[in-house]
Amino acid sequence: MSLLAIGWEPELRGLLTVIMGVVVLMGSIYMILATNVGSRLAFLVTLTGLAGWMTLMGLSWWIYGLGLKGPEPSWAAVPGQTIIQDVPALRSAGALESLPDGYEEADPVDLHELVAEEFLSEGYETIHPDNPAYGQAQAAASEFIEEDGALTAGQYEVTDVFDVGGERYPLIANNDSLDFFAFFHKPHYTVVEMSPLVPVRTEPGRAPAAPEVDEGAQRQYVYMVRDLGAKRQPSVVLTIGGGAIFLALCYLLHRRERILKHNLSTAVATA
Repeated sequence: MSLLAIGWEPELRGLLTVIMGVVVLMGSIYMILATNVGSRLAFLVTLTGLAGWMTLMGLSWWIYGLGLKGPEPSWAAVPGQTIIQDVPALRSAGALESLPDGYEEADPVDLHELVAEEFLSEGYETIHPDNPAYGQAQAAASEFIEEDGALTAGQYEVTDVFDVGGERYPLIANNDSLDFFAFFHKPHYTVVEMSPLVPVRTEPGRAPAAPEVDEGAQRQYVYMVRDLGAKRQPSVVLTIGGGAIFLALCYLLHRRERILKHNLSTAVATA
């Protein structure tokens, strides 16, 4: 019964495409070489050429980030501390080192401003809505808060995005333009502020009213860390693995050539 679950698209078609590609491309090269140098040597030469081609292809994918790619960079949840629903939890989660002064007596509007000032004083930067990073953080935060059930779609609005960290190192003479060896990164965090909206009553036949932020409601925060992904990892593995196989096969060809020359010279001397 499991065979019935296999469809023509894309399982069988993809499998047949790979088989036909191997037979037509590599098989044709092998057949041409086999008519000239013999079946065994033709197989070794064809396999060496395939490994060399895989090395070059993997190297080009590695440089340009194309072809076989791994997971893209994305915002990931901070385990157990992603959804923050009050100000004291910002410090316990590690988003803030200290709480703003006077936050306990402040009303929701002033509390929002105090928290924003504390973020800026601790090195965070606000991201402008026109920045593409704002949209990426907004989309990731919306997904996390809706999955958690704290707020649902249409009940909130993103009002601020605070960003910190992510610097690369080591830099040559602290010059950002000379970053060829800056392979390491500091942790990159972002805090997205979610503002609940005033519930809007919809009436049949009338356009819904424009959403407004509920100034009396507690702001909620989504704390995320940047996952750099592994976009070039498959191409790196392909380049290193293909290169190792290519060098090993080249050594076998070289060794075979030396043995052949030795045997031929020995036969002439004996004769």
